[in-house]
Formats: sequence, structure tokens, C-alpha cells
Amino acid sequence: MQLPRTPSFDLSGKRALVTGASSGIGLGCAVALAEAGAHVVCAARRVDVLQASVNAMAAEGWSAEAMPLDQSNPDALPDVFDAPFDIVINSAGLARHSPAVETTPADFDAVMNLNLRGAYFLSAQAARALMAAGLPGSIIHISSQMGHVGGIDRAVYCASKHALEGMVKSMAIEWGKSGIRINTICPTFIRTPLSAVTFDNPERLAWIMEKIKLPRVGEVEDIMGAALFLASDASAMITGTSMMIDGGWTAG
Repeated sequence: MQLPRTPSFDLSGKRALVTGASSGIGLGCAVALAEAGAHVVCAARRVDVLQASVNAMAAEGWSAEAMPLDQSNPDALPDVFDAPFDIVINSAGLARHSPAVETTPADFDAVMNLNLRGAYFLSAQAARALMAAGLPGSIIHISSQMGHVGGIDRAVYCASKHALEGMVKSMAIEWGKSGIRINTICPTFIRTPLSAVTFDNPERLAWIMEKIKLPRVGEVEDIMGAALFLASDASAMITGTSMMIDGGWTAG
């Protein structure tokens, strides 16, 4: 009897781009890919923090380089994809929370320009480069559980993530024949420097702990395995879907 074998999680020889990679979830994703053998191009706007993160990765013996990038500017993207990436993880994102009746057009535009418009054209450029080279690939967006439910003071953020989920489904249908997969990872509240203000609010923390069915909030490490799985051959039959890492939030 010939037994089946688990598909490989090894990314040796793969070239990866991770946006929003200077800290938090993006940095965690970059580390996960680099640990698995990929050469990771880490992109973000905060150049000093980005370079420090890449230096720390290099000190571990991993292959990484820094690329300053403002993803909200589509004109900057063609140069990024002068050569195709086997893996693209988009972790760049923005949140400006307020009651819906207090949302300003400026805040609405800023969130949508990065979370949706930036994600859209990053995906399109990544897929175009892969198609031109005749290569398969995996595109992964860090979405949110808020792409599937609503949240207090989060109408704009939820709108951007719900739209992202629909975008990914449509792109998966278009690009499947080319062997290009596209999926989302949907975390719950993850402990990062950017989320500290939410966790420091007792009312918000109580709301979060009531919704999460597991007895803790999320950590960056909770996202890293999912990123590696979706980037690797282990997920070769997965496209157009969402991986919920929400501690059971959306189950209830």
C-alpha cells in the first residue's frame, strides 16, 4: 500500500512580499515565511522601524530585505512587481473608529484607500506579474473577523473588510485557471502596539472577552501558522475563502 504524504510547508526557493511588515501581524507573517525558507521582501511606510525589523530577521540567519512602500498609492505598485512574487501577504491596514454619525469623509476615504483600494491594486499587480511569467502563486490578505460581523464604532472599518472579502472571492474565480490562489485570514483582536488603546479600555476589553469563546485574546503567533499554511503547498486546493482566527467570535 502506498500511503499519502503530507504536502510540504517548505518555502525554500520561494520569493515573498509582505506589506505592513514593520511590526505586529505583518512582521509575524514575514518571520513565518522566512523561517520556512522564503526570501521575504518586507514592505511598509515606516522606513526606520522596517529596517530594524529586517535587521533582526537577518540576525537570525533568514533571508529578508526592506522595501519602503506606500500601498495607498497605486502608481508605486508596478515597480514592486517588475519580477513576480510566489507569495504575497497584504497586512497593511488602517482603522479610524468612531460612531457612524461622526465619520468624516476624510476618515472614510483614508480607510477605504488603504484597506480596499490598496488591497485591490496590489492583488491585481501581483496576479498580472504571475500570469506574465506563467507561474502559480498565493495571495493572502489579512482581513478581519469584522469582515463577517459588525462592531461598535467600526462601520467604516467593517465596510472595508466586508468589501475585501467579496473582492477576494471574485478574484479567486477569475485567477483559478492560472493557478493563482487568493484567500483571507480573519483575526480577532490581536495584541499588538496598535491595539493597546483598545485593550486599555475596560469597557472595550469586557466586550471583547464576552465575544471570544476561548479564554484569551489573540497573539501575533496565532496568525503565523495560518500564513505559512496558506502560502505553502499544504493549502494547494484552497482559494476564495477565509480562515477565521477569532477564538470562536463569529461562531456565536
